[in-house]
Amino acid sequence: MDPVAQSDSSNRNELLPCVAGTIDAGADRRHHRRPLLGAIQACPVFLHFFRVLTVGSLICCGFFASWSHASTDTAPKVTARPLGSVVDTTLTVLDEKAALERSQSVIGRQLDDFVLLDRQGRQVSLSQFKGKPLLVSFIYTACFQVCPTTTRNLQKAVEGTVVTLGPERFNIISIGFNQPFDSPDAMKSFSRQYGIHLPNWEFLSPPTAMVAELTGHFGFSYVATVAGFDHINQVTIIDSDGKIVRQVYGETFTAEALVEPLKTLVAGAPIPPQVNTIEELVERFRILCSVYDPVTGKYRTNYAVYFEIAGALTFLAWLAWYFWQDRRHRKAKSG
Repeated sequence: MDPVAQSDSSNRNELLPCVAGTIDAGADRRHHRRPLLGAIQACPVFLHFFRVLTVGSLICCGFFASWSHASTDTAPKVTARPLGSVVDTTLTVLDEKAALERSQSVIGRQLDDFVLLDRQGRQVSLSQFKGKPLLVSFIYTACFQVCPTTTRNLQKAVEGTVVTLGPERFNIISIGFNQPFDSPDAMKSFSRQYGIHLPNWEFLSPPTAMVAELTGHFGFSYVATVAGFDHINQVTIIDSDGKIVRQVYGETFTAEALVEPLKTLVAGAPIPPQVNTIEELVERFRILCSVYDPVTGKYRTNYAVYFEIAGALTFLAWLAWYFWQDRRHRKAKSG
C-alpha cells in the first residue's frame, strides 16, 4: 500500500474516530446501505450531540410558542374590539395601564346617587340598591362578541349563589354606555337575546349627558374605534353600604375572584384588600389559554398552550434523567 495513502487514512481515522471503520470494503453489501446512520450509532459523542440538539430544539419551540401567545395578551384582559355603533372616532387606542390605574383608583369610593332608566323606561336611582351587595358591569348592546360573552359568563358565575342564598340577598346591574343607542328597549332586547333571566339583575340606561361622569365614577374606561369600542372588561363589587370594594377583570369569572367576595359581603363580613400578585398570574395564564371562537360566539380553552408547556416540562425532565443516568454510568466505569 502507498505510504502516503496509508498516512492519509491513519490521519483520517484519528480525526474522525466515529467514521473510521464504519465501512468495510470486504463486508456484506447490506452493511453499506446506511453508512451515516452506522457512523452515528458507532459514536456515543454523535448520539449525545443529536439527542441534546433535538431536545433543545423542541424545548425552544415550545417556550417560543408560549411566549408568542403571552406577548399578545396581558393581564388583566382590558380591550375588546367588537363591531358596533360609533359615537366618536377621534380616540382609537385605549391605554391599558392608564385604564387599570383609573379602575383601581375608585376602590373605596362611595356610590353617588345616579338616576337611570330601566328596561320599562322607569327611573331607577342607584341609591335604591344600597343595603345589599351589588355587582355592576358596563356593556354596549351593539357588541356581538365580548359583551354578550362576559354577561353570560357573569350569569353562570352567580347562578349558584342565587340558588343557594336567594336572589333577594344581592343585586346585579348592567349599564349601557353607548348612548343614545343603548336605550331601554335596546337593553331589553339584549337581555332577552342572550338569556339573562335572573330576577335580581337589572339593565339600565343613563342619559347621554351622564355617561362620562357615570363611567368615571366606576373607573370604567372606553374609547371609540372604527369597529366599535375598546373598553376595559370589569365587574365592580359594591358592599351593602354603597362603597366600591373590588374590581374583577376578564371575560370569565372564577369563584375566588367573584363569588367568594360576594358571599362574604352577603354574610355581612368585610372582604380583604385586593392583592394583585398571585391573582394577576392566574389571570394571565387563564387569558393565555383562552381564545374566541367566532362560530359558537364563546371563549374556549386553547389546549395547544397546555400541550406546549407540558411537552417542554416533559423534555426537561427527560433531559435531567438522561444526564443523571450518564453520570451514573461514568462513575460506574471509573470505579
